[in-house]
Amino acid sequence: MRAILDIVLIVLDLYVWLLIASAILSWLIAFNVVNTRNQFVASVAEFLYRITEPALAPIRRMLPSFGGLDISPIILILIIMFIQRVITYYIYPSVF
Repeated sequence: MRAILDIVLIVLDLYVWLLIASAILSWLIAFNVVNTRNQFVASVAEFLYRITEPALAPIRRMLPSFGGLDISPIILILIIMFIQRVITYYIYPSVF
């Protein structure tokens, strides 16, 4: 059972890194540092959008408008960190 919890923690860590990569890539695209006409950049951007948007969309719907500032990745990262702490401190020690 601990192996499953370890895998869950690793997947959550990986998802946090994907959220960070998605946010950085969106900034790079917004400031025209990278060109989305490049096929590799477009495919990476599409992959990151498809993997992060299902989790970010409900948070964006609940948040008020901040005038172009999107803090939904930060809130999702905080939620993931909370879930990781709950697993580490409360669930993991009680599993044999």
